[in-house]
Amino acid sequence: MQRRKTMDDLHSSLVEQDQSSREAYYGSLNKESVEISKLSDSSLDKQSTDNVFSDGRTRIDFVLVWETVPRELIKQKDSSENKGLRERSAIIHKTWRKKFLDKLLDAGIHMEKHTSRVEKKVVHYLLLSAPWSVLCYYAEELQLRLPLQALPNQASNWSDRVLGRLGIRNMMVEEVPNLPLDYYTCQFKVNKLQWFLGSDKQDTFFSTTQRQQILYEILATTQYGCSKEREAGVDWLLSENVFTAAFPLHDGPFKVPPEEPAPSSLNQRQILFQYWANWRKWYKYQPLDHIRKYFGEKVAFYFAWLGFYTGWLLPAAVVGTMVFIAGISLMFDDIPSQEICESKEQYRMCPLCKSCPYWQLSSICKTFKAGRLFDHGGTIFFSIFMSLWAVMFLEYWKRMNASLAHRWDCSDFEDIEERPRPQFTAMAPMTKINPITGAEEPYFPKRSRCHRILAGSMVIIMMASRIASITGSVVNLFFILILSKIYISLAHFLTKWEMHRTQTKYEDAFVFKVFVFQFVNFYSSPIYIAFFKGKFVGYPGNYVNFLGVRNEECSPGGCLIELAQELLIIMVGKQIINNMQEVVIPKLKCWWHKHRLDSSKKLDKERESVRAKEAPWEKNYQLLVFEGLFDEYLEMVMQFGFITIFVAACPLAPLFALLNNWVEIRLDAQKFVCDYRRPVAERAQGIGIWFYILEVITHLAVISNAFLIAFTSDFLPRTYYEYVYDSSLRGYVNFTLAYAPWDFVLHNNTTCRYRAFRDQDGNLSLTYWHLLAIRLGFIIVFEHVVFFIARIIELLVPDIPESVEVKVKRERYLAKEALAENKVLLERRDTRCKANVSDSAATRDWETEQDQSK
Repeated sequence: MQRRKTMDDLHSSLVEQDQSSREAYYGSLNKESVEISKLSDSSLDKQSTDNVFSDGRTRIDFVLVWETVPRELIKQKDSSENKGLRERSAIIHKTWRKKFLDKLLDAGIHMEKHTSRVEKKVVHYLLLSAPWSVLCYYAEELQLRLPLQALPNQASNWSDRVLGRLGIRNMMVEEVPNLPLDYYTCQFKVNKLQWFLGSDKQDTFFSTTQRQQILYEILATTQYGCSKEREAGVDWLLSENVFTAAFPLHDGPFKVPPEEPAPSSLNQRQILFQYWANWRKWYKYQPLDHIRKYFGEKVAFYFAWLGFYTGWLLPAAVVGTMVFIAGISLMFDDIPSQEICESKEQYRMCPLCKSCPYWQLSSICKTFKAGRLFDHGGTIFFSIFMSLWAVMFLEYWKRMNASLAHRWDCSDFEDIEERPRPQFTAMAPMTKINPITGAEEPYFPKRSRCHRILAGSMVIIMMASRIASITGSVVNLFFILILSKIYISLAHFLTKWEMHRTQTKYEDAFVFKVFVFQFVNFYSSPIYIAFFKGKFVGYPGNYVNFLGVRNEECSPGGCLIELAQELLIIMVGKQIINNMQEVVIPKLKCWWHKHRLDSSKKLDKERESVRAKEAPWEKNYQLLVFEGLFDEYLEMVMQFGFITIFVAACPLAPLFALLNNWVEIRLDAQKFVCDYRRPVAERAQGIGIWFYILEVITHLAVISNAFLIAFTSDFLPRTYYEYVYDSSLRGYVNFTLAYAPWDFVLHNNTTCRYRAFRDQDGNLSLTYWHLLAIRLGFIIVFEHVVFFIARIIELLVPDIPESVEVKVKRERYLAKEALAENKVLLERRDTRCKANVSDSAATRDWETEQDQSK
């Protein structure tokens, strides 16, 4: 029943459900089995006392928000046509909203409404809570896993174990309060309710994240119109601006009170802020179990992978730094560098472009020396090391992933537990029995999906090739940015059109499409410098042109130093800019949103006191919308590509990546804890398609480094000269320079040198063909050796640790025992209850007993 107050006051109204007209049996229950009791009157735990209805007892599971403009406040200067259009849109939105909320009410959802004035709008907050009966029904429907027996948390870290064996104190370990327990779990069944741990405590039996998952499932599947294709689900309503937000609440504030309460009394958000999102904890292990408990498995797997990747960067950074230091020592004793620096006017070089002047080779003395920092024998070793490092990193991540998936009860999520997407359910043309679960599910023919995927792939290839040509020529950055927006929208449309059954498959398909575009966008410039620039330029007097433009030559110092500079800009400059953006932009957005919502409430002097009294749903509405993990994964996967595909050009890349990631972990943690609205907890079995993308990048890295060393580096020409001509490399500079052809000399009345293995007629020399054979042979040997060793590593390192396999078997056995033990205990309790009743009835004398009503 709604209560009306004045517009400027905080409104609240409690919408009650007529429980008398509803059955009290849900899911697998029947009237002969277990009856669901009424909601317990026990108080909620201290950590969530703010997130309740006005009655102080009903928990808030979700919040819907929408904004309206009162008719009397619509601008008078608007034309009648514009005014009528607004009114019609408002009526349609109101109709959809009413149908949607009515169906939520019919589904048994408890509601309470609050409103507040913001500038010239009214903000409506609708608090939602799922009663016990609804929670039980959807827990069984969603196949949620609930605990049978509690176990101590035995989480450990490989580096902690290694340091422990060495007897070294581990400074990265920190005791985090309220460590979540481990449990033996199984899928929830209402008719076996008493067998589950804590089933007598209805307020805490379902975790906060499970309650949010249930509410979101209801919101995502509830229809608001007649059409099944589009008019269903809160996501469509959000896209149509019928609602402006839909989110679960954070567990109170993240800041710890000044009186510094005991750590065990902190709420989950405060624990994450103090022990995870705190800059002083940059060297500590991440509390992954706390992250999973608060944000769900999908977010937890991202941070687990990011922390694991950052830890593995440490040995790569150490080895890369040592290779760089070795390059410094070689730079000062390099004979070809000394020859160039001392040549003065000995080598007059041909112009690098049509309008460029002649130049002296001695002018590149410093640049050539800098190139020796990256171009030496240590580069070969480091390229092989990084290729094998990438393989081992992925193999051991698979083991880590398997351990976490087992510990977090999501090993079978994608195959068995994951339900079809609500959009897929609404649009699927038929149903079919699931061969694994045996349940009837919506179905879309695989043949039709394959045709759609093939058509979508052709569109993607055409778009990517077009973007590659634009990016390579660097014609118009603004056009590229606009095209990227169009491309992402197209990827969304194509992925929906392909009709993927589950959310995981939908996200994998979308990620792949966008990654193809971003790969071209990010890597086109380094790939061009590494493998194409300066390779097909011709020779003086006969330069190769493309579309009427002479092909670009490498800078005087060579293409490898250009590639190193490009990577340094990306690994240092762009990462610093990205981190600054991640700090500044969310803060500015939060400030603007809060300023907009606070501007019409009170004057500046009173604003702090007003904010202190704000309801938690108002504070959460001021935070930023969580837009998924795609950008976070993309940034790190692109970084992984740079430190593996082009590592031969920049041994310091892993070091810069390591430094960046130490900052990135805490930045992302702060965004999730402080700046974002709480995302709906989503389950996941791992990092999804990103793992397969990393595998592809790892294989590309082997091929790329082989070609980079063979054709871009000077390592093989130096080695050839050293063994064939002079081991001291004296005369090597002259060996690498050809004389301009006679035609060019006669036409220009001067001679010059250029870098190539040609004779004075412009023909390729015998040395060129010898080197080409050596280069191709090196590529074949390099690839085969690295891939062979990588294959041996894959065979030696099992994907699932033996300890996890043993745990899985033992837990299945103990879960059966726990179920059997619980069943026996229940039967004994029932037997004792019946015996007590029989004994009591046997001692009563019905004939002589006095009338107690007298």
